[in-house]
Amino acid sequence: MTDRRQEDKPPGPPGPPRRQLYGRRYGRPLRPARARLVERLLPRLSLDLAAAGSVPALTGLFETEPEALWLEIGFGAGEHLAAQAAARPGVGFLGAEVFVNGIASLLARIDEAGLRNVRIYRGDGRDLLEALPEAAFARVAVLFPDPWPKTRHQRRRILQPETLDHLARVLGDGGELRLATDDPDYLTWMLEKTTAHPAFEWLARRAADWRERPPDWPPSRYERKALAKGARPTYLRFRRRDRTARGSGREAGEAP
Repeated sequence: MTDRRQEDKPPGPPGPPRRQLYGRRYGRPLRPARARLVERLLPRLSLDLAAAGSVPALTGLFETEPEALWLEIGFGAGEHLAAQAAARPGVGFLGAEVFVNGIASLLARIDEAGLRNVRIYRGDGRDLLEALPEAAFARVAVLFPDPWPKTRHQRRRILQPETLDHLARVLGDGGELRLATDDPDYLTWMLEKTTAHPAFEWLARRAADWRERPPDWPPSRYERKALAKGARPTYLRFRRRDRTARGSGREAGEAP
């Protein structure tokens, strides 16, 4: 039997399949308008790691040189990324996502708002992190990733010590890492792993700093659904310590 989800596979270049993916790549068949957007717009906005070589050149990725680069790993339907891009036209945004329907949703937002400062990597964000150049980004967001609540599945969580090594490497000194979850167990995991990493400093000084979403942090549809169900999302902000500071990495936020 033919899998109908394969009919909506977009023409944009996928990332190299270096590791197993456990989340969905396809949902319901795309509506014709979304499918046309994917066919027309995605190839123009895609970052192709295979074509870029071992380290993709981010210079020239955008029509005009951005004042800073921000990265979002697993942007879902793209509400947060598109809102940030609209509010900051001088910043270049790179988003990574494997779910085709989410990519199509972001493309619709880009097209509707006329955004010119967004690029997309269609593939596993961990593959992208491994390939990106050092200290390239001023901010990275990993918002509401799959919590994989069963103990035997926790190695599937994206936030692992090795991922934090790569996040520390691609963030510039003083850059910001933003994490969010509505799962209490994953919150404990995030705090334990990230506060233990020598490259990151937790910026919270009072309870409201993690209980309340900052004003410059647009909500997503997933977050609204979580709130409607009575869940309590948590918003975490970490600063990337300077590489010259003692103990700011291994020794400088590099992967071992």
